[in-house]
Amino acid sequence: FQSLDYDRCINDPYLEVLESMDNKKAQRYEAVKWVMVFAIGVCTGLVGLFVDFFVRLFTQLKFQVVQSSVEECTEKGCLALSLLELLGFNLTFVFLASLLVLIQPVAAGSGIPEIKCYLNGVKVPGVVRLRTVVCKALGVLFSVAGGLFVGKEGPMIHSGAVVGAGLPQFQSISLRKIQFNFPYFRSDRDKRDFVSAGAAAGVAAAFGAPIGGTLFSLEEGSSFWNQGLTWKVLFCSMAATFTLNFFRSGIQFGSWGSFQLPGLLNFGEFKCSESDKKCHLWTAVDLGFFILMGIVGGLLGATFNCLNKRLAKYRMRNVHPKPKLVRVLESLLVSLTTTVVVFVASMVLGECRQMPSTGPSGNDTLSLQGMSEDVNSSIKTFFCPNETYNDMATLFFNPQESAILQLFHQDGTFSPVTLSLFFLLYFLLSCWTYGISVPSGLFVPSLLCGAAFGRLVANLLKSYIGLDHIYSGTFALIGAAAFLGGVVRMTISLTVILIESTNEITYGLPIMITLMVAKWTGDFFNKGIYDIHVNLRGVPLLEWETEVEMDKLRASDIMEPNLTYVYPHTRIQSLVSILRTTVHHAFPVVTENRGNEREFMKGNQLISNNIKFKKSSILTRAGEQRKRSQSMKSYPSSELRNMCDEHIATEEPPEKEDLLQQMLERRYTPYPNLYPDQSPSEEWTMEERFRPLTFHGLILRSQLVTLLVRGICYSESQSSASQPRLSHAELSEDYPRYPDIHDLDLTLLNPRMIVDVTPYMNPSPFAVSPNTHVSQVFNLFRTMGLRHLPVVNAVGEIVGIITRHNLTHEFLQARLRQHYQTI
Repeated sequence: FQSLDYDRCINDPYLEVLESMDNKKAQRYEAVKWVMVFAIGVCTGLVGLFVDFFVRLFTQLKFQVVQSSVEECTEKGCLALSLLELLGFNLTFVFLASLLVLIQPVAAGSGIPEIKCYLNGVKVPGVVRLRTVVCKALGVLFSVAGGLFVGKEGPMIHSGAVVGAGLPQFQSISLRKIQFNFPYFRSDRDKRDFVSAGAAAGVAAAFGAPIGGTLFSLEEGSSFWNQGLTWKVLFCSMAATFTLNFFRSGIQFGSWGSFQLPGLLNFGEFKCSESDKKCHLWTAVDLGFFILMGIVGGLLGATFNCLNKRLAKYRMRNVHPKPKLVRVLESLLVSLTTTVVVFVASMVLGECRQMPSTGPSGNDTLSLQGMSEDVNSSIKTFFCPNETYNDMATLFFNPQESAILQLFHQDGTFSPVTLSLFFLLYFLLSCWTYGISVPSGLFVPSLLCGAAFGRLVANLLKSYIGLDHIYSGTFALIGAAAFLGGVVRMTISLTVILIESTNEITYGLPIMITLMVAKWTGDFFNKGIYDIHVNLRGVPLLEWETEVEMDKLRASDIMEPNLTYVYPHTRIQSLVSILRTTVHHAFPVVTENRGNEREFMKGNQLISNNIKFKKSSILTRAGEQRKRSQSMKSYPSSELRNMCDEHIATEEPPEKEDLLQQMLERRYTPYPNLYPDQSPSEEWTMEERFRPLTFHGLILRSQLVTLLVRGICYSESQSSASQPRLSHAELSEDYPRYPDIHDLDLTLLNPRMIVDVTPYMNPSPFAVSPNTHVSQVFNLFRTMGLRHLPVVNAVGEIVGIITRHNLTHEFLQARLRQHYQTI
């Protein structure tokens, strides 16, 4: 995995842009950014509208056909035919969803772990491509319509993030012929901000919760955040919410501009019946039960995560290595099992309960009617006489959103046995489903499973303890929050999302307490479901902060001391060799100071390749590395060795020769070649292995490749001033897919030509001292969104470099064990 680089490269082309920037251009740039976040919000809302419309259409078609068949076959005794019809619909839809995942494998799952990684600074291949969002939207449409226990809310977050990443670029690798000359936002920094806005817009569209979406983007990974970004993300979330609300209200109710349906998942209004004077939404006494429900929810969530982790490992060992057709077969097997369980449970395990006289939602049926009108009625009367309904069929034989509303607002009762069986079946099947090769969300299945648990608790308290003041809908909501919190371990954002979805601020305290208790309980056993899947993929995700004991380590303990570096003036032959034999994405720009370093000193200044740096004294890098290197038993097989420079270093320069002329001649010395098969000689001294390197800046692989592709170089007989110059727009023209060095046509390049990299390197990157504590290194790296962090000693010599890999929990733990062994 590669890291994103949130830090700006302050090189000469960028400085030229800054010099030409005035207030008018800055305001225009800011205005374009506001327009883009608004467009991202609108497009995300339209994606949600597309998914919701066709899910409702296909679900309506399926349930109408199957329900009429069940009613007919109840009398004729041909229920097997009804089951075959339901299997035909579900297997077809799931098969189409699996085929879309074969086209773009990263479209599988909810996409939240991948987006969490991206916001954390890790570039997951293909996660924000146009093909991904197309396969994701169509795939989740078929998955939900196919009756799998999945939700469309998680994939909405992924879809919004892809829209945020792609829309400001005005180009796509899938649509190569469509090109727009749009010079803005050509960096990881801008792209990551738009992905944050898109992910927040996805949450806002899914739940009608713009503030919760903003907090989700902040809580779930965004390393760098500021007030300006907060306003833009909130504005984007608002645009997505009201776009979806406007069109859904108009399409479903014909009242354009009424804004009656804020999100894809609408919890409806929680309100006690006017005829029940004893009813309260919740009381202080209920908080004790909510805390206990939070503990149970955390335990259930930890169990869910443990089982799903074992299933994911089994798939990685036995399913993924096999042909892709096996993944499709697994998805069809899950669909077949789910369909049979739903059908049999609805027909056999349900109980006939008395029909509530006040209607499905008490005194306000608007929200429930809006969710259930596509299936004619959310109450199912399979095999039950008049004025009664089948409680199991009402939960299983409905869209998941309608089942959630039944548990939240149904005045009629559900049998405790029915709720227990429903919870158990849903728990196991949703755990099995999450992770198969279809786009699938986890929010709605977790909410439905938890709502059944909460409703069961309410029924038991009413029946066996006699607490008549209890409002069952509140306990269903708290149960949903407890189970969802136990699975995903979100706190701040999930609290606000649920409050906004219920439109009831008085639920803030019980929801927050329940989520906190559920998270603390679950964290005692394992991590959240998204973190588990991130770890299974081996993504180097950085947490908010390190453990306290890690401060026993310093930057010198975790850095990589074996560096691959370039000179300010380097031959094309050496650049190509380095780029082709390494996979590093940045290289320190250095000058070497060896035995003749004292002769290079003049007036307390080190003059090197036309760059002047004040320096009080020269400390060799070898001296700092000797202690850490004494225990080395092996070395990399690739070494940098400059035979020409070694020969020059042994010659005493003429005492009366002009020093500046020496340095100007020295800059043409070829950069050392790489010999991948050559091991270092045992006769080499420590000084030869770790030569002192004066650090001048960092240059990225993409910049070096761009310089080579565009032929930016000069010959030995010329001055570096004759080298052509690239503008900032030309440097970033190929973003985000720069040319590959292996595709470079070497016949067009003269290997003896020299490249002056100094105008294009970043001369002032963030750097730390070798004695910096790990917590300081970690905070700097994460909050500033860095990709490389040089370790530079007191005299300006680079002694190592730190990347994301050096800050992962596993790496730090290994170095801490080494530290304890050396004490």
